[in-house]
Amino acid sequence: MSVYFQPGMERGFGTFPLRGVELEQAVHAAVQSGYRAFDTAQGYGNEADLGLALRTCGVPRGQLCITSKVALENFSAARFLPSVEDSLKKLQVERLDVLLLHWAPADGDIAPSLALLEQAANAGMAEHIGVSNYTAAMLQRARQLVGRPLVTNQVEFHPLLDQSVLLAAAAETGIPLSSYCSVARGEVFKYPLFGQIGAQYGKSAAQVVLRWILQKGVAFNTMSTKPANIAANFDVMDFTLSCVDMARIEALASTNFRVVNREKISWAPEWD
Repeated sequence: MSVYFQPGMERGFGTFPLRGVELEQAVHAAVQSGYRAFDTAQGYGNEADLGLALRTCGVPRGQLCITSKVALENFSAARFLPSVEDSLKKLQVERLDVLLLHWAPADGDIAPSLALLEQAANAGMAEHIGVSNYTAAMLQRARQLVGRPLVTNQVEFHPLLDQSVLLAAAAETGIPLSSYCSVARGEVFKYPLFGQIGAQYGKSAAQVVLRWILQKGVAFNTMSTKPANIAANFDVMDFTLSCVDMARIEALASTNFRVVNREKISWAPEWD
């Protein structure tokens, strides 16, 4: 079982773009709401802030799942392991629960960075390893290259984007997906369907979206600075969307709205 699908860990708290006091307050509210999985990255510039927030949150380290991601600029042999050591110092931990590669290299050659990722795990820097923003073809290749399980491919995943190809690759390779941009940076709220479905279950539009993601077999990360929203985003385990409602939501995939596209992120791959 992926670490993200252990009880409670399928609902993660993302920290981008929070920093400083705002991050600390949000993390403490998340802990109070029940979150135990927290996601950051070298590129977010907030690892030290998250480390401090988690050290003061009142939950023992052993009950937390901390994920960070190695930035592209640190993919060289000279910089990779030192960058992970720096992440550990900033987060004030001896090792990460999960270490991901944030992106695939622009040239598409994933082998060197995957080898370095495996080295980091073998050196005790991370309990689990995985990738982020990999295409289906990259997942197939990664499964052949890496000698230990990859626990996730963290990707943009929400009802407005058709990720059926990636879901199929995840099932075939045994590398499950986890989501970022889980509500498409608010774009989902332009669609009345989610509120209409939510009214049937006594849930909000956001809760319907997050429940849909879970029922697709994908763990999610959400971010908010509002304690009420933080708590509501975690509170999605006491209802189940019907097959009919899942299908109604599924139909919106034809919108094919993508937050992280090549116009915004020039090094993003050619998506499936």
